[in-house]
Amino acid sequence: ATWCGPCRMVAPIVEEIAAEREDILVGKINVDEEMELAVQFGIISIPTLVVYKNGEITKRASGVHTEEELLNLI
Repeated sequence: ATWCGPCRMVAPIVEEIAAEREDILVGKINVDEEMELAVQFGIISIPTLVVYKNGEITKRASGVHTEEELLNLI
């Protein structure tokens, strides 16, 4: 969400990972614009990061994290 300070802190890190790691698919969703998707994934706090492998959720993390912490989720 554009009003979310922690989201704005994490966004550049996520974008950097997306640019550096061409072997993975990275996407961002604005929960204000995609409320149904947020409900579907049980998002209750933002930012929430969800990691998929082979079509299944393998890890979830909420809040602000360093690039190293986010890379460790992968």
